[in-house]
Amino acid sequence: MSDHSPRQPVIGVVGLGSMGYGAAVSAHRRGFVTWGIDPRAEARERFAADGGRIAASLPALAAACDVIVVLVVNAAQTEAVLFGDEGLAVHLKRGSVVVASATVDPALPPVWEARLAERGLHLIDGPVSGGAKKAADGQMTVMASGRPEAFAAAGGALDAIAGKVYRLGDKAGPGSTVKMVNQLLAGVHIATACEAMALGIRAGADPHQLYEVICNSAGNSWMFQNRMPHVLDGDYAPLSAVHIFIKDLGIVLDAARKLQFPLPLAAQAHQLYLATAAAGHGDEDDSAVVKFYAALSGIALPARKDPP
Repeated sequence: MSDHSPRQPVIGVVGLGSMGYGAAVSAHRRGFVTWGIDPRAEARERFAADGGRIAASLPALAAACDVIVVLVVNAAQTEAVLFGDEGLAVHLKRGSVVVASATVDPALPPVWEARLAERGLHLIDGPVSGGAKKAADGQMTVMASGRPEAFAAAGGALDAIAGKVYRLGDKAGPGSTVKMVNQLLAGVHIATACEAMALGIRAGADPHQLYEVICNSAGNSWMFQNRMPHVLDGDYAPLSAVHIFIKDLGIVLDAARKLQFPLPLAAQAHQLYLATAAAGHGDEDDSAVVKFYAALSGIALPARKDPP
């Protein structure tokens, strides 16, 4: 008796940064043939060492894969990957699926969806969240929207890279809308966590004790619990840089402006990230917002325990 079960899709990942690497290694770990591509040699070598396959170019990646997850920094990079001179749109096989996972203006994915559909290709608007650790553990969240045929063609690819996949609509756009709301909350929560920690230090509280108490009290947030250990360790190596939230909250504010919707807290948080970058910390971890408060108030932040 023949086996008519659908063939497992071959997955490609464009961008092997903290989230992209996590997506790629999770898919590989779950038994999917997985290809990756990244301009950085160290990222390629890391994935290859973990058993992944490395594509030499976007056309080569397109030829090898059925589903490609694009985990780059922004909309401009996404468009270059999709529609540039050697972009995926020209080289993918008809019926292939692109999962666009960068945080972008929600107005853009419907445009990409239409352009890809003209070539017989599918788009899933699928931004992700959860941080590098959840990504590496295969437990990140995908906020996905797209046509039913796109999800059908993707097979089990989304479940291969994530712990939770939310289907939020039958066209591109709602996924990025929900991600935009998530980034509003994440950006405000990080800024508020830094403000609270700086206040506690200025008032004389022990920062380690403060962290322990808040993590077990009503004032806690996921971002406070996740980011404040960076401050306590004096380690601002960027897991997510200040510049990322300048971009993401900028997307939030631009979208709200088009809707004539006020966002006073998001706007203030955006200014804090801008101020932190202006002070020279834009490439540091987003918890470096606490350094802005330290410069204003003269407080001494915890020193790095293990200097590089």
